[in-house]
Amino acid sequence: MVTQEQRKRQLAREKFLRQQQRRTSARRRARMRNSVIASVLGVIVIGSVALYTTGVLKDDNKKASASAEASPSPEASSKAPDPCEKAAAGKVKTQSWKKEPAVTIDKSAKYTMKLATTCGEIDVALKASAAPHTVNSFDFLAGKGYFDHTKCHRLTTNGIYVLQCGDPTGSGSGGPGYTIPDENLKDKSLKSNTYPAGTIAMANTGQAHTGGSQFFLVYQDSQLPPSYTPFGTVSASGMKVLKKIAAAGESTGAGDGAPNATVVINKATVTKS
Repeated sequence: MVTQEQRKRQLAREKFLRQQQRRTSARRRARMRNSVIASVLGVIVIGSVALYTTGVLKDDNKKASASAEASPSPEASSKAPDPCEKAAAGKVKTQSWKKEPAVTIDKSAKYTMKLATTCGEIDVALKASAAPHTVNSFDFLAGKGYFDHTKCHRLTTNGIYVLQCGDPTGSGSGGPGYTIPDENLKDKSLKSNTYPAGTIAMANTGQAHTGGSQFFLVYQDSQLPPSYTPFGTVSASGMKVLKKIAAAGESTGAGDGAPNATVVINKATVTKS
């Protein structure tokens, strides 16, 4: 017989997966709608004005998206001040690879990852022996500057409590062009379908072995099925940064949206010790 607690956990898992699917579908519809609008404007507007208008639309839906996320509803107008600093100068690199890089890390060595963000430094002790493919991929991507200047695009504050990052497009659907296998799903820290605060784990599409570059940082114990590769632990000082980001809330007021804090990874580095 299913207990009330088990039912609550099941509902939380299902809600998380539905949220991921809705966000991906919404982004896809927005891109299609913008394409149609751009086409109509191209027909109506002529000469240099048309060129100027096209340039504005291409200045990426980053500006349009940022505007939409900054004021999605009346509730957002009373949000707390942004607790983070201005992002460092630089642009996100557009990079893609056809296959996962060969595993070259030393599985017996210790690796740490430092995320120098606009909100403070987040240090992570990586689990190289338990999740070698994942740690190797992050070592590779960080070395290529893949995460530099990228924005953490999602904060959940209801049901599960995570900050999601690692998508250069900021849309929630970007990736490095390859996927990596799920690993370490029986980690001893995952008890009773709970990802404890301080866990860093891989995001995926809901299917097995679909992790790419997106990851989430757990700032409060979260009920989730053991389907997301846990590959590191956030330091105590890093947890303070995450708590500060979470305290600023998210843009929709519904518990799942862009963080109100402007969280940009200025630089990501992986170090062997």
